[in-house]
Amino acid sequence: MEVNRFTAFDVETATNESSSICQIGIVVYEDGEEFYHFQSKVQPPGNRYHWNNIRVHGIEPRQTLHSPTFGEIYPNIRQFFEGQNVVAHNIPFDKRCLAKTLQYYGLETPSFTSYCTYKLYRKKLSELATDYGISLQHHDALSDARACAELFTRWLKR
Repeated sequence: MEVNRFTAFDVETATNESSSICQIGIVVYEDGEEFYHFQSKVQPPGNRYHWNNIRVHGIEPRQTLHSPTFGEIYPNIRQFFEGQNVVAHNIPFDKRCLAKTLQYYGLETPSFTSYCTYKLYRKKLSELATDYGISLQHHDALSDARACAELFTRWLKR
């Protein structure tokens, strides 16, 4: 398979609601090299958090109180999704969160070709990072997106 350009992304959520994105990380690869990355904390609806989500990623309401909403961020990152090859580790989760969050803000969900490194490797991201010597600060959206991009690049080279 030949994929010359792709976007790897990851989101963290503030609650169990799919529309509660509180952090997004994006890494864009072209010809096997990272050429763009983006990360932002995001103020989820009502800036509400569940304690278990905080326990997982460490992001607290005070850290997103003055952050932009996803509706404010999305126009600047839409180009990395629309019509692109998009990869995530457990893409059904990240894709659902993207769609539900965009729906919450009345924005159109982009169409893209999706790939899932979990389906390709059948292992947790943290285990794969250890196996392949990939630096990972797990549940930091940019770090997770970068690890996913590295894994996808390895898979493409096979």
